[in-house]
Order: sequence, then structure tokens, then C-alpha cells
Amino acid sequence: MTFKIYTKTGDKGQTSLIGGTRVPKNHIRIESYGTIDELNSYIGLIRDQNIDDHSKKILIEIQDRLFTIGSSLASDPEKSKMKIPDLKEEDVTLLENEMDEMDKSLPEMKSFVLPGGHTTVSYCHIARCVCRRAERLTIHLSEDSFVAELVVKYLNRLSDYLFVLSRKLSRDLNAQEIPWKPRM
Repeated sequence: MTFKIYTKTGDKGQTSLIGGTRVPKNHIRIESYGTIDELNSYIGLIRDQNIDDHSKKILIEIQDRLFTIGSSLASDPEKSKMKIPDLKEEDVTLLENEMDEMDKSLPEMKSFVLPGGHTTVSYCHIARCVCRRAERLTIHLSEDSFVAELVVKYLNRLSDYLFVLSRKLSRDLNAQEIPWKPRM
């Protein structure tokens, strides 16, 4: 038997959650895990750049955690009996430790910086923005349905990590960080 990627079950604008519940494709739950998927793709794009091996290793870990979050968000919390992977507090701690380590070698922040300076750095900023959107959507979802607190916490920390990674990669790639100087 050959597995086909298309099922034709979504042709009328509905899709199934893990657990079998059918929802419209524009449901907040679908928007939430769809944005996680978009974020995961941008993280893959960063990982495909000419960056250090340690950062690539951490990005692979992050991509794995994003699949964990995606499967959690794709489940109907009231109907799914399927065992899905868990996010752990250590996943948040990893991001915090990585940020602390990167910060040791970065100049002190005295102002906001304009996104850009190098394509790889710009990819980090795009991923950071997508991560913030995923966080907002997930918080919106949590107002009506169960979402593990750790999911929101992880996404919050991940956006911070992506910002610090952008600064580290700016340094590694000899890109200029341009401070934002507001007009007054």
C-alpha cells in the first residue's frame, strides 16, 4: 500500500484534530499550530546558514520541541487519548542557559537595534517575530481551551533566545548592529 500525502478530507475547509474532532481550518487551534509550523520552518532556514555547529545543534533541539508543541496544540484536549510527547521545564532552562552563555561575549545593550545587517541575522529576526505571533495565538487559544502553561513559557523564552542569537550571529558574521535612535 502506498501512502498518499493528500486525503481530500479538507477540501471543504475542515480538518481533524488529534482525537478526531473536525474544526474549520481557520480555527484558533489550527492558526496556533500552523504558526508553530511556520516558525519551525524559519528555524530550519537559520540552521541551514553558515553558522557554528553548536548553534545548529541547539536549533535542532528547538525544532524537536516545536514539533512537541505542535502535536500538543493539534490535539483535542477533551477527546484525544493519544500519547503525545511532553515539554519539560528543562527545555526552558536550556534556552535560558544558552542565552546567558551568548550574553557573556556580547556588548551591553544600550538601545533597541534595527533588525538586519546580514541575511542570517534577518532570518533570526523574522523567526523571532513569528514566534511572538505564535505566542499571542496560543495565549488566545488558552482563553477558551486547555493549553499547558509551559507551552506559552517556552514560546516566550524562545523569542528572547532568537533575539540573543541574532546578536551573537551579528558578531560572528561581522555584521553591523545599528542602534535605533528615535527622532525627537
